[in-house]
Amino acid sequence: MFGIPDLIALVISAFIILPVVVFLRQSGYLLMSLILGVKNPRLTIGSGPRVFKIGLFDIRKYYHLYSWFSYDSLKRQGKFAYVALYASPILLNTVVAITLNALVANGMFEDRATFFNRFVFYAFYFVLFDVIPMKTANGMPNNGLIIYEMLRYGKRTDFNNEPFLPSTSEVEEQYTEDIEKMEELKEHQKDQVEQERKNHNISRSEEQDRKEEIEEDKEESQEDLEEIKNQKKKQLEQYEDNIPR
Repeated sequence: MFGIPDLIALVISAFIILPVVVFLRQSGYLLMSLILGVKNPRLTIGSGPRVFKIGLFDIRKYYHLYSWFSYDSLKRQGKFAYVALYASPILLNTVVAITLNALVANGMFEDRATFFNRFVFYAFYFVLFDVIPMKTANGMPNNGLIIYEMLRYGKRTDFNNEPFLPSTSEVEEQYTEDIEKMEELKEHQKDQVEQERKNHNISRSEEQDRKEEIEEDKEESQEDLEEIKNQKKKQLEQYEDNIPR
């Protein structure tokens, strides 16, 4: 049965453990690219609007959804550099997972054993996902398949003629375009709301004017009625005065 403790564990996994594991995985790319001599590296944490950017790190609003590494070019090219770059997230997550697992197994972190066991689980999950050669849902090869093809054929295959890690410059251009589109959409929605508000105010003004006209008509009708009553009263008094007594 799924209870409150399970819900708390799910929240911790989604907003703490998984983002950290993904960050470590992407850090593997970053560390290896620095060794290989990278130009314009960037580690983007999360997705959506940018919160702030510090050096190599680009922090987005939805930090827990997705993270990725990008670069423009590497100084060192070749088979080894290619394999090392795509093997780096596998190696980093493996080292971290084995180290934490050994510490927990030897009595460390007893008070937080459940937390670190989940951490090790997700770390090995990403390692397994990267190691087994296969194509992902979008038809692109994962790291394992990229490495396998390089080791087997010694070069990129036909559908691998473009780097799978995106260019930082292209990512920045795409981000700028997305933000501009979001701002245009916000302005459009703002104009629509303002126009609806104006229309609503006009309708309310017309309704108020109509009410005032009705009230004025009522007052005029009431005055006419009083005048008629007074005339009838005078006529009745005159009639009574003319009656012979």
